[in-house]
Amino acid sequence: MNLLLDLQILGWLLVGIGAFQALPVGVALVYGEPSLPYAASGAIAVLYGASVAWSVRPQERRMRVRDGFIVVTGGWLLASGFGALPYALSGALSPVDALFESVSGFTTTGSSVMATVEGVPRALHLWRSLTQWLGGMGIIVFTIAVLPLLGIGGMQLFKAEVSGPVTDKLTPRIAVTARRLWLIYVGFTLAAIVLLWFAGMDLFDAVCHAFTTLATGGFSTRNASVGAFPPAVQWVVIVFMLIGGISFALHYRLFARHFRQVARDVELRLYLGILLLATAAIAAVLEDDGGDTVRHAAFQVVSIVTTTGFATADYEKWPPFAQFVIFHLLIVGGMAGSTAGGIKTLRLLLGLSALRTFIWRLTHPHAVRSVRYAGRTVPDDVVSGVAVFFLAYLAIATIAATIIAAFGYDIVTSMSAALTAIGNVGPGLGHVGPSEHFGHLPAVAKLVLCFCMLAGRLEIFTVLVILAPHFWRR
Repeated sequence: MNLLLDLQILGWLLVGIGAFQALPVGVALVYGEPSLPYAASGAIAVLYGASVAWSVRPQERRMRVRDGFIVVTGGWLLASGFGALPYALSGALSPVDALFESVSGFTTTGSSVMATVEGVPRALHLWRSLTQWLGGMGIIVFTIAVLPLLGIGGMQLFKAEVSGPVTDKLTPRIAVTARRLWLIYVGFTLAAIVLLWFAGMDLFDAVCHAFTTLATGGFSTRNASVGAFPPAVQWVVIVFMLIGGISFALHYRLFARHFRQVARDVELRLYLGILLLATAAIAAVLEDDGGDTVRHAAFQVVSIVTTTGFATADYEKWPPFAQFVIFHLLIVGGMAGSTAGGIKTLRLLLGLSALRTFIWRLTHPHAVRSVRYAGRTVPDDVVSGVAVFFLAYLAIATIAATIIAAFGYDIVTSMSAALTAIGNVGPGLGHVGPSEHFGHLPAVAKLVLCFCMLAGRLEIFTVLVILAPHFWRR
């Protein structure tokens, strides 16, 4: 490990986090709100990060695989910790609640401890949105440029499948990847701001919702979420949630005019197929509400599958079948390489292919048949990695749900809270549904869900590896 280099990188990351807090300061000054909490928290992050970055002198500039785990996990922990300062210093939230809100923001989960958000200062609204926008960009670079190189279950195959800005090793080429992805991400964000503005939002709301839509985060400036805005706005949000849930490697292919590769992508077809099927199934059981049935069904399906968490309706009032579908969509997630959470449609494809191959082997015990994806053989270590990921994912969710249930919450609330946290979805069912919040949970339960949000955002193994004692041994 090259710990000095890791510390230097993390130090500069903190400087960047602090620099972005200048934006809420500007908004506070424009709207006549207190700016000291954001200026102070930004200064703390910049000074602390700069002192660390300048004080260490790594003799070697090469990163190893272990360094990748440390930088990625440490980066999200530091961002979440220092990102909580504006909430705490402004007096808006207690320390534990501030940490929960910050973790939820940077992991693009969208769960909130705030019972009401419409009385929140605009500067704090902007910071909430910025945390999700920054977290969304971070997870794209993490998934496309770093994760396949760390051997995280199933992502090795993702590395082989994508084309364009993908690195082969932990080298400065990651910087090239990041720049190209930033251009695409910023371009989509600007387009979303303009279209939301034209569709009926004021400019401030358009900026905040564009940040949280493309990041598939779900923080809103209204208590009624996107349901507070006209149908035209909701359709724009649907489109950009869809975009956020699609692999940014595919977006790169699209801009590179590799149209056939995009059209033939198996994972994209499954992703769109799930959205269409779930929308049709839910719309079929909803009561006709003046022609808005399809829009409400499509919005909630896209919002849940892309793990955005926006709402236009309280789906807990929908028929049991619709809630049953929603519950299962909490697990699915978007495509690998997107800003969405969940187990990812790539792993679903690999899991289904492995199941089909296993059943075939049972009936043909002497034949040789390998798991295949997109016409290619999948290595056994990738298949086993996917299986272990599923096991770890469900084990963490079950343990978290058990802890929450120990505080007296019902099974629906406990399980959906755990699944929505580890899947980075946002709202769940029961007492954490779309019209509820997480503020009533005890501090221990909130900290458990913080761990789930971080573990889910960092693909489970990245966090578990750091916690393993043998990782720190030479």
